[in-house]
Amino acid sequence: MGKRILLIGYNFSPEPTGIGKYSGEMIHWLANAGYDCIVVTTYPYYPFWKVQEPYHKNRFWYLKETKSFESGGKITVYRCPMYVPSEPTGKKRMLLDVSFMVSAFFQLVMLLFKKKCHTVITVVPSFQFGLLGYFYKVFKNSKTVYHIQDMQIEAAQDLNMITSKKVINILYKLEQFIFDKTDVISSISEKMVSKIEEKAQKGVVLFPNWSDTSFFSPISEKAMLKKDFGFDERDQVVLYSGAIGEKQGLEAIIYAAETFKDRAEVKFVICGTGPYKKKLEALAKTLNLENVLFFPLQPMEKFNEFLNMADMHLVIQKAKASDLVMPSKLTTILSVGGLVLITANEDSGIYAVTKKYHMGFLVDAENQSALNKGIEEALTSPERLKIMKNARRYAENYLDIDNVMKTFLENIAS
Repeated sequence: MGKRILLIGYNFSPEPTGIGKYSGEMIHWLANAGYDCIVVTTYPYYPFWKVQEPYHKNRFWYLKETKSFESGGKITVYRCPMYVPSEPTGKKRMLLDVSFMVSAFFQLVMLLFKKKCHTVITVVPSFQFGLLGYFYKVFKNSKTVYHIQDMQIEAAQDLNMITSKKVINILYKLEQFIFDKTDVISSISEKMVSKIEEKAQKGVVLFPNWSDTSFFSPISEKAMLKKDFGFDERDQVVLYSGAIGEKQGLEAIIYAAETFKDRAEVKFVICGTGPYKKKLEALAKTLNLENVLFFPLQPMEKFNEFLNMADMHLVIQKAKASDLVMPSKLTTILSVGGLVLITANEDSGIYAVTKKYHMGFLVDAENQSALNKGIEEALTSPERLKIMKNARRYAENYLDIDNVMKTFLENIAS
Protein backbone atom coordinates (compact mmCIF):
# COMPACT_ATOMS: atom_id res chain seq x y z
CA MET A 1 0.00 0.00 0.00
CA GLY A 2 1.42 3.38 -1.03
CA LYS A 3 1.86 6.34 1.25
CA ARG A 4 -0.63 8.61 -0.54
CA ILE A 5 -4.27 8.05 0.43
CA LEU A 6 -7.41 9.78 -0.85
CA LEU A 7 -10.57 9.77 1.30
CA ILE A 8 -13.96 10.71 -0.17
CA GLY A 9 -16.95 11.33 2.10
CA TYR A 10 -19.13 14.21 3.24
CA ASN A 11 -18.61 13.62 6.96
CA PHE A 12 -15.21 14.58 8.34
CA SER A 13 -13.43 16.41 11.13
CA PRO A 14 -14.24 18.64 12.99
CA GLU A 15 -17.68 17.00 13.21
CA PRO A 16 -17.86 15.86 16.86
CA THR A 17 -19.94 12.69 16.48
CA GLY A 18 -20.82 9.93 14.07
CA ILE A 19 -19.02 9.06 10.85
CA GLY A 20 -17.22 12.42 10.62
CA LYS A 21 -15.51 11.72 13.93
CA TYR A 22 -14.21 8.34 12.76
CA SER A 23 -13.13 9.52 9.31
CA GLY A 24 -11.28 12.44 10.89
CA GLU A 25 -9.54 10.27 13.46
CA MET A 26 -8.58 7.72 10.81
CA ILE A 27 -6.92 10.34 8.61
CA HIS A 28 -5.12 11.96 11.55
CA TRP A 29 -3.84 8.54 12.64
CA LEU A 30 -2.53 7.90 9.11
CA ALA A 31 -0.88 11.33 8.92
CA ASN A 32 0.80 10.72 12.27
CA ALA A 33 2.06 7.45 10.80
CA GLY A 34 3.69 9.32 7.92
CA TYR A 35 1.01 9.06 5.23
CA ASP A 36 0.20 11.88 2.81
CA CYS A 37 -3.60 12.13 3.07
CA ILE A 38 -5.95 13.97 0.71
CA VAL A 39 -9.59 14.39 1.73
CA VAL A 40 -12.50 15.39 -0.50
CA THR A 41 -15.34 16.35 1.82
CA THR A 42 -17.73 19.19 2.60
CA TYR A 43 -18.15 21.66 5.44
CA PRO A 44 -18.92 20.31 8.94
CA TYR A 45 -22.68 20.18 9.43
CA TYR A 46 -23.51 17.03 11.40
CA PRO A 47 -25.31 16.53 13.80
CA PHE A 48 -26.51 20.15 13.74
CA TRP A 49 -27.78 20.06 10.14
CA LYS A 50 -26.26 23.48 9.67
CA VAL A 51 -22.78 24.41 8.46
CA GLN A 52 -20.75 25.34 11.52
CA GLU A 53 -18.51 28.30 12.15
CA PRO A 54 -15.98 29.37 11.03
CA TYR A 55 -17.01 27.73 7.75
CA HIS A 56 -20.49 29.19 7.35
CA LYS A 57 -19.48 32.15 5.19
CA ASN A 58 -17.50 29.92 2.76
CA ARG A 59 -20.13 27.18 2.39
CA PHE A 60 -21.11 28.07 -1.20
CA TRP A 61 -17.62 27.58 -2.65
CA TYR A 62 -14.53 25.40 -2.42
CA LEU A 63 -11.90 25.64 0.32
CA LYS A 64 -8.48 24.04 0.71
CA GLU A 65 -6.86 23.32 4.10
CA THR A 66 -3.45 21.79 4.82
CA LYS A 67 -1.74 20.47 7.92
CA SER A 68 1.74 18.96 8.28
CA PHE A 69 2.89 16.49 10.93
CA GLU A 70 6.26 15.78 12.56
CA SER A 71 6.10 12.25 11.16
CA GLY A 72 6.39 13.69 7.66
CA GLY A 73 2.73 13.01 7.04
CA LYS A 74 0.35 15.64 5.72
CA ILE A 75 -3.39 16.23 5.44
CA THR A 76 -4.83 18.24 2.55
CA VAL A 77 -8.58 18.80 2.85
CA TYR A 78 -10.71 19.98 -0.07
CA ARG A 79 -14.09 21.17 1.19
CA CYS A 80 -16.80 21.17 -1.46
CA PRO A 81 -20.12 23.04 -1.36
CA MET A 82 -23.19 20.94 -0.56
CA TYR A 83 -26.90 21.48 0.05
CA VAL A 84 -27.64 21.00 3.78
CA PRO A 85 -31.33 20.88 4.77
CA SER A 86 -32.17 22.23 8.21
CA GLU A 87 -34.94 19.62 8.50
CA PRO A 88 -33.79 16.52 6.61
CA THR A 89 -36.43 14.38 4.92
CA GLY A 90 -36.00 11.49 2.51
CA LYS A 91 -36.14 13.72 -0.58
CA LYS A 92 -33.94 16.41 0.95
CA ARG A 93 -31.32 13.81 1.87
CA MET A 94 -31.27 12.72 -1.77
CA LEU A 95 -30.62 16.32 -2.81
CA LEU A 96 -27.84 16.49 -0.24
CA ASP A 97 -26.22 13.36 -1.71
CA VAL A 98 -26.53 14.56 -5.30
CA SER A 99 -25.17 18.03 -4.53
CA PHE A 100 -22.03 16.54 -2.99
CA MET A 101 -21.61 14.05 -5.84
CA VAL A 102 -21.56 16.93 -8.31
CA SER A 103 -19.25 19.27 -6.42
CA ALA A 104 -16.90 16.44 -5.37
CA PHE A 105 -16.73 15.22 -8.99
CA PHE A 106 -15.35 18.57 -10.14
CA GLN A 107 -12.80 18.50 -7.32
CA LEU A 108 -11.72 14.99 -8.34
CA VAL A 109 -11.23 16.14 -11.94
CA MET A 110 -8.76 18.73 -10.63
CA LEU A 111 -6.96 16.05 -8.60
CA LEU A 112 -6.39 13.99 -11.74
CA PHE A 113 -3.74 16.55 -12.68
CA LYS A 114 -1.90 16.11 -9.38
CA LYS A 115 0.33 13.38 -8.00
CA LYS A 116 -1.34 9.96 -7.85
CA CYS A 117 -2.98 8.67 -4.67
CA HIS A 118 -2.21 4.97 -4.36
CA THR A 119 -5.35 4.11 -2.36
CA VAL A 120 -8.83 5.68 -2.54
CA ILE A 121 -11.21 5.15 0.38
CA THR A 122 -14.86 6.08 -0.12
CA VAL A 123 -17.09 6.16 2.95
CA VAL A 124 -20.77 5.15 2.90
CA PRO A 125 -23.13 6.90 3.27
CA SER A 126 -23.78 7.83 0.66
CA PHE A 127 -23.48 4.52 -1.18
CA GLN A 128 -23.06 6.12 -4.63
CA PHE A 129 -19.80 7.75 -3.57
CA GLY A 130 -18.23 4.49 -4.70
CA LEU A 131 -18.71 5.82 -8.23
CA LEU A 132 -16.36 8.69 -7.39
CA GLY A 133 -13.72 6.22 -6.22
CA TYR A 134 -14.15 4.20 -9.39
CA PHE A 135 -13.85 7.35 -11.52
CA TYR A 136 -10.48 8.18 -9.92
CA LYS A 137 -9.35 4.55 -10.29
CA VAL A 138 -10.06 4.53 -14.05
CA PHE A 139 -7.64 7.41 -14.66
CA LYS A 140 -5.03 6.76 -11.95
CA ASN A 141 -5.13 2.96 -11.59
CA SER A 142 -5.43 3.31 -7.81
CA LYS A 143 -6.61 0.68 -5.36
CA THR A 144 -10.18 1.34 -4.19
CA VAL A 145 -11.59 0.69 -0.73
CA TYR A 146 -15.36 0.95 -0.22
CA HIS A 147 -16.00 1.38 3.52
CA ILE A 148 -19.63 0.90 4.60
CA GLN A 149 -20.61 2.62 7.83
CA ASP A 150 -24.35 2.37 7.15
CA MET A 151 -26.27 0.04 4.83
CA GLN A 152 -28.07 3.00 3.39
CA ILE A 153 -30.39 1.42 0.83
CA GLU A 154 -31.75 -1.13 3.31
CA ALA A 155 -32.24 1.56 5.94
CA ALA A 156 -34.10 3.82 3.49
CA GLN A 157 -36.26 0.91 2.40
CA ASP A 158 -37.06 -0.45 5.87
CA LEU A 159 -37.81 2.99 7.31
CA ASN A 160 -40.05 3.81 4.30
CA MET A 161 -37.89 6.70 3.15
CA ILE A 162 -38.06 5.20 -0.37
CA THR A 163 -41.22 3.27 -1.27
CA SER A 164 -40.85 2.78 -5.03
CA LYS A 165 -39.78 -0.80 -5.86
CA LYS A 166 -38.47 0.39 -9.21
CA VAL A 167 -36.21 2.97 -7.58
CA ILE A 168 -35.01 0.45 -4.98
CA ASN A 169 -34.09 -2.06 -7.71
CA ILE A 170 -32.14 0.59 -9.63
CA LEU A 171 -30.23 1.53 -6.47
CA TYR A 172 -29.34 -2.11 -5.76
CA LYS A 173 -28.08 -2.58 -9.33
CA LEU A 174 -25.94 0.53 -9.02
CA GLU A 175 -24.59 -0.73 -5.70
CA GLN A 176 -23.73 -4.08 -7.29
CA PHE A 177 -21.78 -2.27 -10.02
CA ILE A 178 -19.77 -0.52 -7.30
CA PHE A 179 -19.15 -3.85 -5.52
CA ASP A 180 -17.89 -5.40 -8.75
CA LYS A 181 -15.51 -2.52 -9.50
CA THR A 182 -14.14 -2.14 -5.94
CA ASP A 183 -10.89 -3.82 -4.86
CA VAL A 184 -11.63 -3.97 -1.11
CA ILE A 185 -14.97 -3.72 0.69
CA SER A 186 -15.02 -3.15 4.44
CA SER A 187 -17.62 -2.61 7.15
CA ILE A 188 -17.93 -2.00 10.86
CA SER A 189 -19.54 -5.11 12.39
CA GLU A 190 -19.48 -8.87 11.88
CA LYS A 191 -23.20 -8.91 11.09
CA MET A 192 -22.86 -6.19 8.46
CA VAL A 193 -19.82 -7.95 6.96
CA SER A 194 -21.89 -11.12 6.60
CA LYS A 195 -24.82 -9.30 4.96
CA ILE A 196 -22.58 -7.41 2.53
CA GLU A 197 -20.67 -10.56 1.56
CA GLU A 198 -23.99 -12.19 0.69
CA LYS A 199 -24.93 -9.24 -1.54
CA ALA A 200 -21.55 -8.55 -3.10
CA GLN A 201 -20.55 -12.20 -3.61
CA LYS A 202 -17.02 -11.41 -2.48
CA GLY A 203 -15.03 -11.11 0.74
CA VAL A 204 -15.52 -8.14 3.06
CA VAL A 205 -12.96 -6.84 5.57
CA LEU A 206 -14.01 -6.12 9.17
CA PHE A 207 -13.00 -2.53 10.00
CA PRO A 208 -14.80 -1.67 13.26
CA ASN A 209 -15.29 1.76 14.73
CA TRP A 210 -12.88 2.32 17.58
CA SER A 211 -12.48 4.35 20.74
CA ASP A 212 -9.60 6.31 22.21
CA THR A 213 -9.25 4.06 25.25
CA SER A 214 -6.60 6.32 26.79
CA PHE A 215 -8.83 9.44 26.67
CA PHE A 216 -12.15 7.70 27.34
CA SER A 217 -11.60 5.75 30.53
CA PRO A 218 -13.43 4.94 33.79
CA ILE A 219 -13.55 7.48 36.63
CA SER A 220 -14.56 6.17 40.04
CA GLU A 221 -15.70 9.42 41.72
CA LYS A 222 -19.19 9.60 40.22
CA ALA A 223 -20.61 11.63 43.12
CA MET A 224 -18.28 14.55 42.44
CA LEU A 225 -18.92 14.32 38.71
CA LYS A 226 -22.67 14.51 39.24
CA LYS A 227 -22.30 17.71 41.22
CA ASP A 228 -20.17 19.19 38.44
CA PHE A 229 -23.06 18.68 36.01
CA GLY A 230 -25.77 19.98 38.34
CA PHE A 231 -27.06 16.75 39.86
CA ASP A 232 -27.34 15.53 43.43
CA GLU A 233 -24.97 12.70 44.31
CA ARG A 234 -28.00 10.52 45.14
CA ASP A 235 -29.53 10.99 41.69
CA GLN A 236 -29.57 8.04 39.31
CA VAL A 237 -28.74 9.44 35.88
CA VAL A 238 -30.01 7.58 32.81
CA LEU A 239 -28.21 9.07 29.80
CA TYR A 240 -28.74 9.09 26.06
CA SER A 241 -25.93 10.94 24.30
CA GLY A 242 -25.71 11.15 20.53
CA ALA A 243 -27.46 12.30 17.40
CA ILE A 244 -31.16 12.94 17.82
CA GLY A 245 -32.87 11.70 14.68
CA GLU A 246 -36.11 9.98 13.84
CA LYS A 247 -34.63 6.58 13.04
CA GLN A 248 -33.58 5.88 16.64
CA GLY A 249 -37.11 5.95 18.09
CA LEU A 250 -36.01 8.19 20.95
CA GLU A 251 -39.56 9.03 22.02
CA ALA A 252 -39.32 5.71 23.89
CA ILE A 253 -37.03 7.46 26.39
CA ILE A 254 -39.72 10.04 27.13
CA TYR A 255 -42.35 7.36 27.70
CA ALA A 256 -39.94 5.44 29.91
CA ALA A 257 -39.34 8.58 31.96
CA GLU A 258 -43.10 8.89 32.43
CA THR A 259 -43.15 5.55 34.30
CA PHE A 260 -40.44 6.87 36.66
CA LYS A 261 -41.97 10.31 37.26
CA ASP A 262 -42.81 9.52 40.89
CA ARG A 263 -39.17 8.63 41.63
CA ALA A 264 -37.50 12.02 41.77
CA GLU A 265 -33.99 10.56 42.06
CA VAL A 266 -34.14 8.94 38.59
CA LYS A 267 -33.21 11.57 36.00
CA PHE A 268 -33.37 10.99 32.25
CA VAL A 269 -30.85 13.05 30.30
CA ILE A 270 -30.93 13.45 26.50
CA CYS A 271 -27.71 15.05 25.28
CA GLY A 272 -27.02 16.10 21.73
CA THR A 273 -28.62 17.82 18.81
CA GLY A 274 -30.52 16.86 15.70
CA PRO A 275 -33.71 17.45 13.73
CA TYR A 276 -35.89 15.45 16.15
CA LYS A 277 -34.87 17.21 19.35
CA LYS A 278 -37.66 19.82 19.32
CA LYS A 279 -40.28 17.10 18.97
CA LEU A 280 -38.88 15.26 21.98
CA GLU A 281 -38.82 18.45 24.01
CA ALA A 282 -42.44 19.13 23.06
CA LEU A 283 -43.46 15.59 24.02
CA ALA A 284 -41.77 15.86 27.43
CA LYS A 285 -43.50 19.20 28.01
CA THR A 286 -46.91 17.80 27.01
CA LEU A 287 -46.48 14.97 29.53
CA ASN A 288 -45.33 17.44 32.25
CA LEU A 289 -42.17 15.47 32.90
CA GLU A 290 -39.74 17.18 35.26
CA ASN A 291 -37.40 14.18 35.28
CA VAL A 292 -36.32 14.66 31.63
CA LEU A 293 -33.46 17.07 30.99
CA PHE A 294 -32.02 18.12 27.63
CA PHE A 295 -28.30 18.92 27.43
CA PRO A 296 -26.40 20.40 24.49
CA LEU A 297 -23.44 18.58 22.96
CA GLN A 298 -20.65 18.55 25.50
CA PRO A 299 -17.16 19.91 24.68
CA MET A 300 -14.60 17.20 24.05
CA GLU A 301 -12.52 18.18 27.07
CA LYS A 302 -15.52 17.45 29.32
CA PHE A 303 -16.98 14.50 27.48
CA ASN A 304 -15.17 11.74 29.38
CA GLU A 305 -16.37 13.16 32.70
CA PHE A 306 -19.88 13.59 31.33
CA LEU A 307 -20.13 9.96 30.22
CA ASN A 308 -18.68 8.73 33.51
CA MET A 309 -21.23 10.77 35.44
CA ALA A 310 -24.11 8.58 34.23
CA ASP A 311 -25.31 5.55 36.17
CA MET A 312 -26.48 3.93 32.95
CA HIS A 313 -26.53 4.63 29.22
CA LEU A 314 -29.21 4.04 26.61
CA VAL A 315 -28.65 2.94 23.04
CA ILE A 316 -32.10 3.14 21.46
CA GLN A 317 -32.91 1.93 17.95
CA LYS A 318 -35.93 0.92 15.96
CA ALA A 319 -36.28 -2.78 15.20
CA LYS A 320 -35.56 -2.54 11.47
CA ALA A 321 -32.56 -0.25 11.96
CA SER A 322 -30.95 -2.26 14.75
CA ASP A 323 -29.65 -4.95 12.39
CA LEU A 324 -28.20 -2.51 9.87
CA VAL A 325 -26.26 0.01 11.92
CA MET A 326 -23.66 -0.47 14.64
CA PRO A 327 -24.13 2.69 16.78
CA SER A 328 -20.92 4.68 17.01
CA LYS A 329 -21.93 6.01 20.43
CA LEU A 330 -21.54 2.51 21.86
CA THR A 331 -17.75 2.49 21.47
CA THR A 332 -17.21 5.39 23.86
CA ILE A 333 -19.72 4.00 26.35
CA LEU A 334 -17.80 0.72 26.45
CA SER A 335 -14.50 2.57 26.72
CA VAL A 336 -15.55 4.40 29.91
CA GLY A 337 -16.86 1.13 31.34
CA GLY A 338 -20.41 2.42 31.20
CA LEU A 339 -23.45 0.35 32.07
CA VAL A 340 -25.42 0.22 28.83
CA LEU A 341 -28.93 -0.90 27.94
CA ILE A 342 -29.45 -1.59 24.24
CA THR A 343 -32.69 -2.08 22.35
CA ALA A 344 -31.94 -4.77 19.75
CA ASN A 345 -33.59 -7.92 18.51
CA GLU A 346 -31.97 -11.34 18.84
CA ASP A 347 -31.02 -11.65 15.16
CA SER A 348 -28.99 -8.42 15.15
CA GLY A 349 -25.22 -8.14 15.27
CA ILE A 350 -25.19 -5.77 18.22
CA TYR A 351 -27.28 -8.25 20.23
CA ALA A 352 -24.88 -11.10 19.47
CA VAL A 353 -21.69 -9.27 20.43
CA THR A 354 -23.21 -7.72 23.59
CA LYS A 355 -24.47 -11.09 24.78
CA LYS A 356 -21.25 -12.91 23.86
CA TYR A 357 -19.09 -10.62 26.00
CA HIS A 358 -21.76 -9.98 28.69
CA MET A 359 -21.13 -6.24 28.50
CA GLY A 360 -24.61 -4.75 28.65
CA PHE A 361 -28.34 -5.25 29.10
CA LEU A 362 -30.50 -6.15 26.09
CA VAL A 363 -34.22 -5.63 25.51
CA ASP A 364 -36.40 -6.05 22.43
CA ALA A 365 -36.46 -3.06 20.09
CA GLU A 366 -39.69 -1.04 19.90
CA ASN A 367 -41.06 -2.73 23.02
CA GLN A 368 -41.88 0.01 25.52
CA SER A 369 -42.74 -2.34 28.35
CA ALA A 370 -39.47 -4.25 27.91
CA LEU A 371 -37.51 -0.98 27.89
CA ASN A 372 -39.17 0.22 31.11
CA LYS A 373 -38.46 -3.08 32.86
CA GLY A 374 -34.92 -3.16 31.47
CA ILE A 375 -34.09 0.27 32.91
CA GLU A 376 -35.37 -0.82 36.33
CA GLU A 377 -33.36 -4.03 36.18
CA ALA A 378 -30.16 -2.29 35.07
CA LEU A 379 -30.40 0.30 37.85
CA THR A 380 -30.73 -2.38 40.55
CA SER A 381 -28.88 -5.41 39.16
CA PRO A 382 -26.16 -7.01 41.34
CA GLU A 383 -24.34 -7.71 38.06
CA ARG A 384 -23.72 -4.01 37.41
CA LEU A 385 -20.02 -3.89 38.33
CA LYS A 386 -19.20 -7.12 36.51
CA ILE A 387 -20.88 -5.91 33.32
CA MET A 388 -19.08 -2.56 33.50
CA LYS A 389 -15.71 -4.30 33.86
CA ASN A 390 -16.53 -6.50 30.88
CA ALA A 391 -17.37 -3.40 28.84
CA ARG A 392 -14.04 -1.77 29.55
CA ARG A 393 -12.15 -5.02 28.90
CA TYR A 394 -13.85 -5.38 25.52
CA ALA A 395 -12.92 -1.80 24.59
CA GLU A 396 -9.27 -2.36 25.52
CA ASN A 397 -9.07 -5.64 23.58
CA TYR A 398 -11.09 -4.80 20.46
CA LEU A 399 -11.66 -1.05 20.15
CA ASP A 400 -8.22 0.47 20.62
CA ILE A 401 -7.55 2.68 17.60
CA ASP A 402 -3.94 1.56 17.15
CA ASN A 403 -4.91 -2.11 16.96
CA VAL A 404 -7.87 -1.43 14.64
CA MET A 405 -5.91 0.76 12.21
CA LYS A 406 -2.88 -1.54 12.02
CA THR A 407 -5.12 -4.52 11.26
CA PHE A 408 -7.03 -2.53 8.64
CA LEU A 409 -3.84 -1.48 6.84
CA GLU A 410 -2.65 -5.10 6.78
CA ASN A 411 -5.99 -6.23 5.32
CA ILE A 412 -6.18 -3.67 2.52
CA ALA A 413 -2.49 -4.04 1.64
CA SER A 414 -2.80 -7.77 0.91
